[in-house]
Amino acid sequence: MNFDLIKAVVELVQQFMEQNEGEAIYSNDLQGFTEWINDSHKDDSEEEPHWLGKELGESSDRIINTLLIRMGRYAKTYSRSIGNSVFSTQDDFIYLNNLKTIGAMTKMELIRRNVHEKSSGIVIINRLIRNGWAEQTISQKDKRTKHLQITEKGLTVLEEHMDEVSKVSRAVIGNLTHSEQMLLIAILSKLDEFHDSIYRMHLKSRDLMDMMYKRLN
Repeated sequence: MNFDLIKAVVELVQQFMEQNEGEAIYSNDLQGFTEWINDSHKDDSEEEPHWLGKELGESSDRIINTLLIRMGRYAKTYSRSIGNSVFSTQDDFIYLNNLKTIGAMTKMELIRRNVHEKSSGIVIINRLIRNGWAEQTISQKDKRTKHLQITEKGLTVLEEHMDEVSKVSRAVIGNLTHSEQMLLIAILSKLDEFHDSIYRMHLKSRDLMDMMYKRLN
């Protein structure tokens, strides 16, 4: 009997139980253990993926851009199911949730955080105020500045529909494994930090691409 092999398997089971105990990502059975093994011991030297049009010269940057746009549209489609359309758009929920998690801020701070143009952001904010979900208050530090904050009614609406929002978020993730989700978070966070550093410069459209390529070179 190969006791070294048995010892190695027992140690793996112990690692699985310890890692899965807090988060319960995998089921505590053979299937869950097998999924954990596959996710934890993947070969990093996987072949380059195939994509539609690759043989015809469709570049990786164009296909990534296309896929990101498609993911956004899928998310928008799923979000329409929230609260029987209590939120006019998914941005209503996102803006409101920002005010809850981050706290009061100016209109422009909220708009910039969500990478919107001023006109589009103002429409969303006005809708939140009109519904009684958000309100403007005078800043205690600077009486000339107005801050936007979530109301009790807004908190109630978020709480009532949080389970539905969570289901939509889970739907968007689809069939990605835990390790794939972690990898995607890391990649998208890196990409977001890069673009956010340029976005915060508030450049004119004619100067935007010049700055972009300076950063890339």
